[in-house]
Amino acid sequence: MKEFVRKFFVSLKRSPQSIPLVALAIAFIVYSFRLTSISHTTSRINTANMGQCEFAAMLFSILSFVCFLRAFPKRQKVNRPMLILLFLMLVLLVFADSVYLTRINEAITRAENTVVIDSNTMYIAEARSTVTAHIVLVGVCAILLATLPFYARLLRMINTSIDVEGNGDMDVIDISGEDE
Repeated sequence: MKEFVRKFFVSLKRSPQSIPLVALAIAFIVYSFRLTSISHTTSRINTANMGQCEFAAMLFSILSFVCFLRAFPKRQKVNRPMLILLFLMLVLLVFADSVYLTRINEAITRAENTVVIDSNTMYIAEARSTVTAHIVLVGVCAILLATLPFYARLLRMINTSIDVEGNGDMDVIDISGEDE
């Protein structure tokens, strides 16, 4: 177990960008696994731009992975234009989710033809909580990306070297090749 933890920290030291990548993957999984309730909500409420926001959220979620992987290529410096594009994708993702959430709240609170959440329309409450969780998770991913240089330095400070027996007696080993 100790060796597993050491190897885990070694891999984090080599690629600290995997932390926000995992956060982005979790946000995508949360949204895509609940896509059925979101699409049912879109068809039930059916106000302006709900379908486009649902489509845009899914599209920007997938494209943000592409931007992320292009922003952090292996053994190369960070690709700044792709990183800026990634942040733009995350902002657009939060915007699309916010518009969608606003449309749900308007449908629930409007005066005429109010959508009531009961046992038959429980998917609306599920979609609302899913979209809210998606906004929070994308925000966490953006914060992790913004603070990446700081915690990458902290990860580099962790000692992951292995103490090998016999390394202390290096002066008694004769490597000159001369026989005495």
